[in-house]
Amino acid sequence: MARPIWTGTLSFGLLNVPVSLMSGERKTDLHFRMLDSRSNTPVRYERVNAETGDEVPWKDIVKAFEYDKGSYVVLEKSDIASAAPESHETVEVETFVDATAIPLPYFDKPYVLVPAKKAEKGYVLLRETLKQTGQAGIARVVIRTREYLAAVLPQDDALMLLLLRYPQELVDPADYRLPEGSPGDYRIAGKELEMAKQLIESMAGEWKPDDYRNEFRTRLEAVIRKKMKSKGALAEAEDTEYEAPEDTTTNVVDFVSLLQKSIAGNKRTPAKKSGGKAAKKAAKKTGKKAAKKTARKSAKKKTARKAG
Repeated sequence: MARPIWTGTLSFGLLNVPVSLMSGERKTDLHFRMLDSRSNTPVRYERVNAETGDEVPWKDIVKAFEYDKGSYVVLEKSDIASAAPESHETVEVETFVDATAIPLPYFDKPYVLVPAKKAEKGYVLLRETLKQTGQAGIARVVIRTREYLAAVLPQDDALMLLLLRYPQELVDPADYRLPEGSPGDYRIAGKELEMAKQLIESMAGEWKPDDYRNEFRTRLEAVIRKKMKSKGALAEAEDTEYEAPEDTTTNVVDFVSLLQKSIAGNKRTPAKKSGGKAAKKAAKKTGKKAAKKTARKSAKKKTARKAG
């Protein structure tokens, strides 16, 4: 069972609700080890002195700020501690704002606030009030040694704590070269806009997150399982060159024609569950390729044994 990151209180006004802070995400990345290809033994990461090449033990390592190339200010543990926030386990709501007023780029990482026993009433009170008013609580919270800005928002039966980025952490889109002005400045006709709307309407559906899967991870897991069955046989790396998809659009494409085709054929449909025809076809194709590779390897092994 998951363990809480900390146990403390959710504070708003004079109300304090005992809660546990639980992770709201699950890492699904596959982790790899670096091996020496000559012996398949693990490669260690070592702390090495950049000048001498000697390994440096942890006790001799200090933190420093490089204010100029090659010039450092060394910081003692007490220096860092003096700047760190008080490690009090409190989600302290400072204000309430319209939940829709928080721009999407500010949202960072999700956590779940779980009420302690006999603290359900205050929890439900805040949850239902936020639902009915459409407000979000803006709070400060200390996780481990760092203070974060956060938003408290209701989701079904839960109160979610969503860490927010500070404004200084965001890049202003205006820093990049973006197409400014009206659609007419880019020779976008009213008919093109109207047909684009029709295409979106034809593709509209409900948000069903369970319909989406990390297909790359699934395929990679299949590759790993196959390798495990073949006792770690190494596959030859295949160099693939990226090519732009055939339906890539540019500013000079006839958008009316493309939109008409898209609406008629409804080619760009929302992602379906991995059990669809396309997925089965792709899996079948992958299976055939794998079978051919296995057959070639077996033939090579037999030839090698006869030669021996």
